[in-house]
Amino acid sequence: MEAIITIVGFLGAGKTTLLRHLMTSYINMGWNPFIVLNDYENANLDVLQLTDKIDPKWIRALTGSCICCSGINELRDHVNRIPERPNGITLIEANGTSDACSLMEFLGVGLNDRFLPPIQVSVVDVKNWQKREEYNELESNQIQVSSLIILTHIARIAKSRKTIVIRELRLLNPFAKILTMDEIDIKLLPELLPSKNTAQKLDHQKAHWSSCSSDLPRLPDLDCIYDICHALPKRLLRVKGCTKIGDEKRYTYFERNPDGSVFVRPFNGMPITGSKLLTIGPGSEILLLEKVIETSLIAANIRLQLKTDDNENLR
Repeated sequence: MEAIITIVGFLGAGKTTLLRHLMTSYINMGWNPFIVLNDYENANLDVLQLTDKIDPKWIRALTGSCICCSGINELRDHVNRIPERPNGITLIEANGTSDACSLMEFLGVGLNDRFLPPIQVSVVDVKNWQKREEYNELESNQIQVSSLIILTHIARIAKSRKTIVIRELRLLNPFAKILTMDEIDIKLLPELLPSKNTAQKLDHQKAHWSSCSSDLPRLPDLDCIYDICHALPKRLLRVKGCTKIGDEKRYTYFERNPDGSVFVRPFNGMPITGSKLLTIGPGSEILLLEKVIETSLIAANIRLQLKTDDNENLR
């Protein structure tokens, strides 16, 4: 029977990093993973970052649906249509605001008999755990019915902080194994059993956030990315985008995590929806995105003019 591993966790906790690690490890061991990626806006951006390791036909993107409620039927249908294959395993990454308890309650209902009961793996950002203010309840909900909890963002974290976080996690879910990514034995994941923990009920509307996207033009320089990310308000807990910079032929991908850190890296392939700027969180509005993009372009023009003036002064 084929195991289903569902990865949950708050925005920016490291779910996609864990997904890539598991996917690559299983492929190297001769397994045949099938990937399902869910996000509010343009999940295809993340899909393309996995296709260097796996054929795109073994990946499905679910965009714009909440797979813990309105999108659960679509998710279940996708899973039931996954082709049978030797050494198959299904890996599902839920969006960062999923009601993880509801997801596990409904996902296992109506799956084909060839699948094992789904198990849940939660990713916990040790650095920012329970520092989400009004979103703390949602974050704690995401670990309560997990069979395994993976700790991330532990570099340069005090041992006392890690100890406190583990203690709090065990109070919320005493049955879950707690490991770091380096400690995972992937051969044992398919043998995990669904959690026996009783979860506290979450007001499901707390898992429903606004999101939006806007076309993103070719940006004159890399500083535009940082200008955009820093200009967008903190209430937007996730910012990501993809575009070309200057005269470069390749696309560049960027994201801003809830703690404000910005990461930039080359994009694998060509985004099928074109260059985009995406946001998730209260107040996501296209007009806001367009204004921030326009402001960043004005700033780039000023930088270019200043550089031109400096070069002329040196002559």
